[in-house]
Amino acid sequence: MQHTREQLTENLDVAEWNWLVPHVKRDSVVIIDQKLDLLDVGVAIASDHKSSVQDWISQKLIYKPSAEQLSIWNNNDTKKFNALIVQPFVLVQESLEPEAEN
Repeated sequence: MQHTREQLTENLDVAEWNWLVPHVKRDSVVIIDQKLDLLDVGVAIASDHKSSVQDWISQKLIYKPSAEQLSIWNNNDTKKFNALIVQPFVLVQESLEPEAEN
């Protein structure tokens, strides 16, 4: 499992919303709540740890973006997210860094 975590750590990156839109259209973006560690979720999914993933889903800590969220983010295509690809999903977590004013 440590090897999986190391591999995923290398793939962790920051993505702007407009880069994520094609993945949203494929219905592969999954939002990860700030209460969870993005790498922990990635490792659980990559390792097929179903009980943890189901628990997070039931607590609404991981979920698909809502229509309201998509609408807000579509109006701010430079919004940044921490992103991690765990095929076939793109796991994203809203960046806590303040947004730069245009």
